[in-house]
Amino acid sequence: MVSGSFTDECTSSIALERLWKAGILDAHNLIPKIASDQIKSIEIIQGDGGVGTVKKFCFTEAVKPFSTLTDRVEVLDNEKHIFKYSIVEGGLIGLRLKSYSVETTLESGGDGSSVVKINVEYETLDETDLTGDEKGMIKGGVSKMMKGVEAYLAANPDAYA
Repeated sequence: MVSGSFTDECTSSIALERLWKAGILDAHNLIPKIASDQIKSIEIIQGDGGVGTVKKFCFTEAVKPFSTLTDRVEVLDNEKHIFKYSIVEGGLIGLRLKSYSVETTLESGGDGSSVVKINVEYETLDETDLTGDEKGMIKGGVSKMMKGVEAYLAANPDAYA
């Protein structure tokens, strides 16, 4: 097994608190509405949205090679704006990975903007590391969701205010 990690960072024109509320706290409701071409639904299987909550993502046919992904919230820090979840089933689990988790940190970027930092930690099933494409698939999924939330909030300035 290979243990590894990678990071990504992007900026958003949306203020920190709005992005946190929409993209993290209410993502299970908002994301299926704004990304319906890729996500059919996000169902809370267990919990109230806080630490320990288990959510199941059901994807459309546009998302391959898997149709579902289940994650568990590990950290939800509303003061420091840190959100961490572990994938417990689906996605690349069982295909290429034994485990992986994603930590998203939102910071104020000044001038009403935000900085989104993503850190992914993983352990592969075999002795080969993830390819650039596989890392891109994980990074891209998180980034696409945040960019979708950003676009929605820019078009709806009163939402999550």
